Amino acid sequence: MRVGSASLAAGRRHSAGLLRDGTVVTAGSTAAGEGRVDGWADVVAVAVGNVHTARNTGRSHTVGLLADGTVRAAGWNGDGQCEVAAWRGVTAVAPGWRRTLGLLADGRVLAAGRDAEGQCGVHSWREVVALSCGDWHSVAVRADGSAVATGNNRRGQCAVTGWHGLAAVSAGALHTVGLRADGRAVAAGDRTAGACEVEGWRDLLALDAGSYHTVAVTASGRVLATGDNTHGQCEVGAWRDIVAVSAGSTHTLGLRADGTVVTAGNNADGRCDTASWPRLARGVS
Repeated sequence: MRVGSASLAAGRRHSAGLLRDGTVVTAGSTAAGEGRVDGWADVVAVAVGNVHTARNTGRSHTVGLLADGTVRAAGWNGDGQCEVAAWRGVTAVAPGWRRTLGLLADGRVLAAGRDAEGQCGVHSWREVVALSCGDWHSVAVRADGSAVATGNNRRGQCAVTGWHGLAAVSAGALHTVGLRADGRAVAAGDRTAGACEVEGWRDLLALDAGSYHTVAVTASGRVLATGDNTHGQCEVGAWRDIVAVSAGSTHTLGLRADGTVVTAGNNADGRCDTASWPRLARGVS
C-alpha cells in the first residue's frame, strides 16, 4: 500500500476508496475482478496492487484490512497474491505487482505471491513499522527509523541502507522515496523521469510514489509533484485542503479534509471517476 492514506488508493487502471462506514468503493477497470468489493465490511485500510510498467496488461488486485486484523483480497491471483485469507493479526497491508505484504503487530512481515526477484524475501525482517511494494522491490521502515529493502536493485531502488530518521517509505516502479520525521524527503533509484527530485521538499505530512512520479502533501494542505507528467498526473498545484494523496501509474488522487476526492491524470477506464463516491474516511497509515 502506498504511504500516506489508508482511505485512498490509485493503481494502474483503477482506484479504490474507504468509506466512513467501513465499506469500499472502486472506479475504473474491473477486468480482473479487482472491483469485487461489494461484500466487504469493517475495513480500516484499503490498497491496490498493480503492474506499473508499460508492458503490463492492466491486471491488478485490491486488498482490504479489516478491523479484526484479517485481510480480504479481490482481483488477479495469478501468483497467489490474493491468498491472504489465513492471515491474522495484521496491522497494515502493501500490495504490489503479483504480491501482497502484511505487517504484523509484532513487527514481522508476511508475504504472498511472486518472489522471482527476491521481493518477498521479508521473512527475516523485524521491528518493521511501515512498508511498501514497488514493481520488483519491497521496502520497509524499522522502529529505529532506518530502512530495509529487498528485490530487484538494477536502478538502485533498494539503496536505502543509509537512510535514517524515517517515518514512512513508498516504492514506485524503479524508485523509492522516504519521508523523514522532520518533514523532508529522500529518494533512491532511477532519476530519468525526475521522480527522485524531492530533496528540496519541506514540511511534508505524507508522500507517495507512483510508477514514474512522486507526490506529497505539505502541512499547509498543498500538494507537490515531480516526475513523469505525460498524462497530467503532476498537475496538482492548484489543489488545496488536502490531507492525503495516492499516486497510481498515470493518475493521482487527493483526499480533501471534507472527505471528497480530487483527481489528475489519465482517466482511461474511468479510474478518475470518483465524483459520485460518498465521502471517504480520513484514515492515515
